[in-house]
Amino acid sequence: MTKSLTTALRTAMVTLMITGIVYPLSVTMFARLLFPEKAAGSLITDQAGEIRGSSLIGQNFTLPCYFQPRPSAAGDGYDAMASGGSNLGPASAELKARMEKDLARLEKENPGAEGPVPLELLTASGSGLDPHISPNAAFWQIPRIASARNADAGEIRKLVERLTQGRDFGVLGEPRVNVLHVNLALDRDFGGSP
Repeated sequence: MTKSLTTALRTAMVTLMITGIVYPLSVTMFARLLFPEKAAGSLITDQAGEIRGSSLIGQNFTLPCYFQPRPSAAGDGYDAMASGGSNLGPASAELKARMEKDLARLEKENPGAEGPVPLELLTASGSGLDPHISPNAAFWQIPRIASARNADAGEIRKLVERLTQGRDFGVLGEPRVNVLHVNLALDRDFGGSP
């Protein structure tokens, strides 16, 4: 029995070393060599070189001179430590009330926007941290941003079109705009927030 116990402990220790230390370290090393930016968190810096966030995690922008992201149900909102959806179903009164409140706010903040509020600006993603919006959701917000920045709406539209990411490999996903990227580009091209 002692021999069996010793063998089991040795096997457990070797397995622990391989799966708990050797494998994670080797994967981390290869990731840092092959994809250094992504392995470091896909961090985005501004013109001064200060880190402003990650291209993978959404942030809340509330000033009228910036594009706004999708709502977040992660923690207190956009909390990367509490990623997750609200788990509210389509028949939820709480979800309906939140969406109606957001709809009224967006319509009030965007009086010059054409058409209805894009649905994605009313619904959170499954993680609550989606950093992207569709080009249509970005275009819908342009009149507010142009007014707040006293800038030409056409120039802001060109900026959004330039920063729109296409489908991965030409077929996967949908075209999208990274909110942090486009907001930093707004500051760069049209001056900091007024």
